[in-house]
Amino acid sequence: MEKRGNKKIGNIKGFSIQFMPYSEIKNLDSTSRIKKILGIVLGNEILILQGRLLPQEETRLIEDTMAMIDYTDGFKGIELAVISGDNQENFFSKITKNIANALIGSDLTSITIIGPATIVKEIKKDPKKIELFLNK
Repeated sequence: MEKRGNKKIGNIKGFSIQFMPYSEIKNLDSTSRIKKILGIVLGNEILILQGRLLPQEETRLIEDTMAMIDYTDGFKGIELAVISGDNQENFFSKITKNIANALIGSDLTSITIIGPATIVKEIKKDPKKIELFLNK
């Protein structure tokens, strides 16, 4: 796995934020998606993913990171949050969106934020904003 985003400025370890369009993982199988995401997060990068993973992929990602904690130096897990589009849609819009999601496999009106727990302390979300709290 390549080391990216692990920048050092004085005594402060740095990080970077990477945006990934869903099209970059669309044609990958679940295992490859999870490996790609873990490769980014293990490189001290916060990932902002267009869309969201399937529920079973989110579960597997969390399970895999929990299993890695004892075997990867300095790795303390991940923080993950999914922010969905406007929930104030009418019935017809919801049906149309669900059909589109079934066809393409992801809700592209959502974004998923995944970051290493060593950098991301907490992700808070409410209807009007998202707050990303970082460790010092």
